Amino acid sequence: MSTAPRKSPRRTGAAHAAAAPRKAGAGSGPPPAAAGPLGEEAFRAIDRSVGAVSAQMTAGLSPAALWLAWADWAIHLAQSPGKRAELNVKAWRKAARLAAHTLRRAHDDEAECCIEPLPGDRRFEGEAWQALPFSFMYQSFLLTQQWWHNATREVPGVTPHHENVVSFAARQMLDVFSPSNSPFTNPEVIERAVATGGVNFIEGCRHLLDDAWRHASGEPPAGAEKFRPGKEVAVTPGKVVFRNHLIELIQYAPATQTVHAEPVLIVPAWIMKYYILDLSPQNSLIRYLVGQGHTVFCISWRNVTAADRDLTLDDYRRLGVMAALDAIGKVVPGVKVHATGYCLGGTLLAIAAAAMAHAGDDRLASMTLLAAQTDFSEPGELGLFIDHSQVDYLEDAMWHRGFLDTHQMAGAFQLLRSQDLIWSRMLRQYLMGEPATMNDLMAWNADATRMPYRMHSQYLRSLFLDNDLAAGRYMVDGFPVAIQNIRAPIFAVGTERDHVAPWPSVYKIHYLSDADVTFALTSGGHNAGIVSEVGRPGRRYRIAHKGATEPCLSADAWAERAELRDGSWWPAWQEWLAARSSPGRVAPPAMGASAAGLPPLDDAPGTYIHQR
Repeated sequence: MSTAPRKSPRRTGAAHAAAAPRKAGAGSGPPPAAAGPLGEEAFRAIDRSVGAVSAQMTAGLSPAALWLAWADWAIHLAQSPGKRAELNVKAWRKAARLAAHTLRRAHDDEAECCIEPLPGDRRFEGEAWQALPFSFMYQSFLLTQQWWHNATREVPGVTPHHENVVSFAARQMLDVFSPSNSPFTNPEVIERAVATGGVNFIEGCRHLLDDAWRHASGEPPAGAEKFRPGKEVAVTPGKVVFRNHLIELIQYAPATQTVHAEPVLIVPAWIMKYYILDLSPQNSLIRYLVGQGHTVFCISWRNVTAADRDLTLDDYRRLGVMAALDAIGKVVPGVKVHATGYCLGGTLLAIAAAAMAHAGDDRLASMTLLAAQTDFSEPGELGLFIDHSQVDYLEDAMWHRGFLDTHQMAGAFQLLRSQDLIWSRMLRQYLMGEPATMNDLMAWNADATRMPYRMHSQYLRSLFLDNDLAAGRYMVDGFPVAIQNIRAPIFAVGTERDHVAPWPSVYKIHYLSDADVTFALTSGGHNAGIVSEVGRPGRRYRIAHKGATEPCLSADAWAERAELRDGSWWPAWQEWLAARSSPGRVAPPAMGASAAGLPPLDDAPGTYIHQR
């Protein structure tokens, strides 16, 4: 049920700009330290210290969470004789299929395989894999992989989360023993070694040592130096027109004689640098919007340090979204704003928009959510790393350092796509001896940022674990906020192969919002699906509009009925923005607002982007 809007005075721009980060204890999250050396928190600190040391040895993965999942699976499997009998039958059948295949392949090189790799698994596509003994090796591996999938799934009584964790862990362990990952069982590596006289292994060792040195010293990966912010990437002209402790607000210079009256504010995720949306000139979303006559503002988040450990999620709302809106109101007074949020930035924007609706603040002309979740009940594979045990373990590591380290975040994302990001890289660089490839998107991906302890703890507990935003329990200024109160039209984008924000989860904005919703589902993943420049071959997307009074469809039903289009989704979004802007165009606004206390401070991309 929607919460009735409550009128309250808006904060002035000065109030937002001057607002200091809240201290520990503000809002939800870990409690403040108890008074006295023998207070409860003193004993808790012992646990935190032990957990922090342990986390350094386990790459931030909770052993307790893994053992709980394994025990749940093992105990229920032990008391399921029917499931065990089924697995025995499957094992014998697979062994028979493998034996028959091997006999056929011994007499006929063109004999059909007994099992095909899963879609997207390209490890065994080479012609060399089809000859014995290598065909036997990889067919045996795929059958084993399939058996373990059956063994870890549909065991009666196992908690779904534990089932997913055990299945994921089994898949990761099996990949270690894949014949493609060994120089002795990979025919392509053997052929390269024969052709180069073993030089490929020497080159591989050199690449391995270089990567190890860069990781230990905190240096970016090889080739990233060719994509420097402000030089090769993030080069759209603009000025920093506002700065506080947490953000720099960049206003981009106009590229057209006239512009749409309503500006666009972009709220990127703070887990990475903002320039994912301003990469090279040919694939910059910001440059594209400016070229279409939009006045664009973008937040650049500060890379926090241990001194910022007590920043809260509400500080990110106040000092981020709200402070940016106040500053834009001085540069372009009297007009509404098209607010756009990407990933975590979209979730934060939804919280801010819901709080504004509760307060009667109608400064938003529209809201766009790019691969952003507002309902975390089905977060996808990222949920494998988020349960109460894992979050508590992660809090121990953050408590010790004051922030979540970039390597811990990168490690989790790499595990989700281990074949692409770990094993294929090892094969190419360390076994085949090929030099590392680098492009602007990969260089940006390596340019990670830190997240403060208290904010990230609140984010994981309030949103991921408790799903407070979707349930209407998330508190802002002492009141619960509701997505249903947002009346501004919404444009949401999901991506087909998103491991971070699965598109059915992003689609749930339909179930939470009472506003008009236009939803686009684009090809690609979490990053490449959003960076989908016009003219890039092979791109497609589905799109459909739902009016505020129209019934909701399920995600699958929507996908069947939505219009399929070729090309980039950018023009469709730009047309949507233009249709919801004031008729006609106006002269571009000045850069900054010196008379209102917002003079241009620095050239884009600013200073926060260079913080390490």
